[in-house]
Amino acid sequence: MTALIWSQLRRRFGRALALAAGILVAATSFTLLTSAVRTSRAETVGTVNANARSAYDILVRPPGTTTELERQKGLVEADFLSGIFGGITLDQYEKIKNLPQLDVAAPIANIGYIPLKSTIKIDVSAFVDGTAPAQLLRLRPALSAGLSRYPVADQYVYLTRTDPIKVVGNPGGFYYDLQRETAPGGKYWVCWYYNRDAAGVTGKDGGPLTSLDDLDREGRPKTPFTAATRSRLTCQAGPNHAYAEIPTVFPVLLSAIDPVQEDRLVGLHGAVTSGRMLTASDKPYWGPDTVAQELVDGQRNLHVPVLLSDHVMSSGRLTATVERLDSGDPRRLPARLGGPGARAFVDGLHGTPVGQASADLADAYDNTDLAVAAWSTGAYMTVGPVRYRSSAGGFTAVPRPPADPHMWFIPDDEDWLPAPEENTGTQFRDVTGWTSTRCALENTCGGTPDDSRTETPILRFVGRFDSAKVHGFSALSRVPMETYESPQVTGADAATRAALGDRPLRPDRNLGGYLSQPPTMLTTLSSAAAMTMSRHNPSVQDKAPVSAIRIRVAGVTGVDPVSRARVNAAVAAIHRACPTLDIDVTVGSSPAPQTVILPGNAKVSEGWTSKGVALRILRGVDTKSAVLFVLVLVVCGIFLGQSALASVRSRRTEIGILRCLGWRTRDIFIAILGELLAVGLIAGALGSLLAYGLGALLHLHTRPLHAALVLPVAVLLALAAGALPAWRATRVEPLDAVRPPVVPSGRSRPVRSLAGMALRNLTRVPGRTVLGAAGLALGVAAFTILLAVTLAFQGEVTGSLLGNAVVAQARAADYLSVALSLLLGAAGAVDVLVLSQRERAGDLAVLRATGWTSRDLARLTLYEGIGLALLGSLTGSVLGVGVIAALGSDLLGGHILMLVAAGLIGALAALLLITATLVIPIRALNRIAPASLLAAR
Repeated sequence: MTALIWSQLRRRFGRALALAAGILVAATSFTLLTSAVRTSRAETVGTVNANARSAYDILVRPPGTTTELERQKGLVEADFLSGIFGGITLDQYEKIKNLPQLDVAAPIANIGYIPLKSTIKIDVSAFVDGTAPAQLLRLRPALSAGLSRYPVADQYVYLTRTDPIKVVGNPGGFYYDLQRETAPGGKYWVCWYYNRDAAGVTGKDGGPLTSLDDLDREGRPKTPFTAATRSRLTCQAGPNHAYAEIPTVFPVLLSAIDPVQEDRLVGLHGAVTSGRMLTASDKPYWGPDTVAQELVDGQRNLHVPVLLSDHVMSSGRLTATVERLDSGDPRRLPARLGGPGARAFVDGLHGTPVGQASADLADAYDNTDLAVAAWSTGAYMTVGPVRYRSSAGGFTAVPRPPADPHMWFIPDDEDWLPAPEENTGTQFRDVTGWTSTRCALENTCGGTPDDSRTETPILRFVGRFDSAKVHGFSALSRVPMETYESPQVTGADAATRAALGDRPLRPDRNLGGYLSQPPTMLTTLSSAAAMTMSRHNPSVQDKAPVSAIRIRVAGVTGVDPVSRARVNAAVAAIHRACPTLDIDVTVGSSPAPQTVILPGNAKVSEGWTSKGVALRILRGVDTKSAVLFVLVLVVCGIFLGQSALASVRSRRTEIGILRCLGWRTRDIFIAILGELLAVGLIAGALGSLLAYGLGALLHLHTRPLHAALVLPVAVLLALAAGALPAWRATRVEPLDAVRPPVVPSGRSRPVRSLAGMALRNLTRVPGRTVLGAAGLALGVAAFTILLAVTLAFQGEVTGSLLGNAVVAQARAADYLSVALSLLLGAAGAVDVLVLSQRERAGDLAVLRATGWTSRDLARLTLYEGIGLALLGSLTGSVLGVGVIAALGSDLLGGHILMLVAAGLIGALAALLLITATLVIPIRALNRIAPASLLAAR
């Protein structure tokens, strides 16, 4: 039997070589493809593991603060912390902190936005008239912040060269408006009447009053945004240097932390740039006033230790048109400015534009001596969360009613703060003002309706920190770290990007704005009560000051099973200790940009956090790899089985003769299967060497042992693929040696075209036609199924930065699998067509001998190929979509049209491939003389 097998292989060397090549290609391709998939999976898992650990593993929030939108989408809002001011008690925090499963439990307690009084300086030296002894300039400013532009009240500069303007102090307090100029006609308070006393109320000594209590309240602004009272006159003396000073306020967020836990979480001590780090022993203490540094009538003040940021967390820019005013005789200016009619006189002057000047808000913050600055702790503000509404284009931010402007009125000062103009813009958050108690001023703390309340503390700065120097974490697994990162969004469409000037949108000073500033000041958790208990009205912060707790679990290294078990155990322990708190697992999370629609149809992209991305990726890649392995193996097996069946069919006459000579079915089965086994052994040995070399060339990390698997894979493929053909060979009867392999037909019908004859040829031998179409159908079906699996995997993990990075890595192996399935299916169909042409060589020779041209025969063969390709590919398309539908909606969801299109594309690709490949056998057949074919027949 062995001799017979080798004899058959030598006699049919061309067919054996083609079959060996098929086994070689199939086995080698399968091995290389599995290597590519394994390499892709290893790279994916490596990427996931390297980026799975974020800044914290678990996020704990107050009850009810997780929004329905976050819960439905599995997201954490990018700026979630900005709208939470208390809700977790210190007792709850201590319970969580002491759990043995935790490594770090870092609380953050947002206290409130404290107004920092400052001034913005706009240099106008370039527009000064160098020859005038005194002059007036007007600035017409506008503030640009993000997508909005706000008008600012007119500002004025008075510059004199005759005599230095002196700032005069008085026992009633220090006012920078008390600026006195000595002129030939007398001494004049050149800025007081414009800025403070337009009504001309005079003091007892005939000079300006210095106590606001004694001023006429008529004409006082009803809101801090009244333009008439926001206009300022800056008075200066000197040669040619002049600038406008515009009073302003920076709302600065104060938050409390546990210094030890915060340092372990982000390495805060390494970010301290001057002074010292906050410590666990830092608590409120009693001491003298921070400015005077001396006791007044034995009064002591409560001091709160604070760590201050080096950088302002809000953005904005003032741009002003500068006008030179026609003020008449410059020698008369001191007298005109130093009297009750100063405001009417200055506001009514005509101006000539001479240029533009600008200043950045960040410069005003940086130029303020923050250690001795005027921090208005007499009032602070808290804000609520942004509310969203789901819409077709993303999340729509819902505007809120305007905030009460009276929160900018400071009772202790009996005056308005110069509220930032941005607060007149669209409000997305509810803003609440919290005024301080008055018991300290009235010396009644503990014995009034403010009972149990405390006096307003003073901020005592211990150091400065740079938020950019805290520990960094992977951008692919970033979670909200609002304590140290200023939130920002980018334009999501061309119109919004153009409006932003291709720059990101950052927070401004609008407390109710969409983006809120991160904390600029940090104090200790033990100091929070000194601030919250000094408010006139109680709040939730009194008993539950903590806004969130960020947790790192002990022993967690990523999203491996052990780490997941530890995180789950920690979550269960937290829930048992504090069952009412909201808990989010953030390990393995990744930024997932969401489109947010702002008023005016401005669309921005904001990096919310998608939870569980890493775990979804690992599960998805395991499922995808298993499906790819099975499908590619099936496609390779079908290709070989198809070739073997075609070979058996081409030897039908030979097998029938052997049966006539007395061969048993068992002998026929062994002979056919033995030939395939021998071919598989040879192809497998060559394939092992080829797979190892190609694996090294393609950087697929193919190990020698894995390359050696080509041999058993080739043998198994040969045996599996040859079992059915060998069994079919045993079913050949002796009379089949002379019986034509066609289906008997009844009454014949005339054929009037080449296409009709091609169709008749396909139906004459349905077994051969089905055999050729089956492989192609399965190839196209596999193409469609593989594409569905790839799309399902990508749809499962994309939408986050980590998922997008993984998809970019895994895409090559996915597409290689899809291409191979289609190529092998088409190759099998071409193989069957070639064998059918050889089987019918005599028929074609008769047609040529009776006058058919080579062109006619080529068209006939081509039409048969097209018919076979259409039958197989369209059937495969329907089969593939049907299988996907049977597997479930997860594979179909959102991709039905794409998958149908993919099936049609696969059909078209198979049609083109078969048509192009048929050119070679058609030309070879046409070169053989008809006499030779008929003689062989």
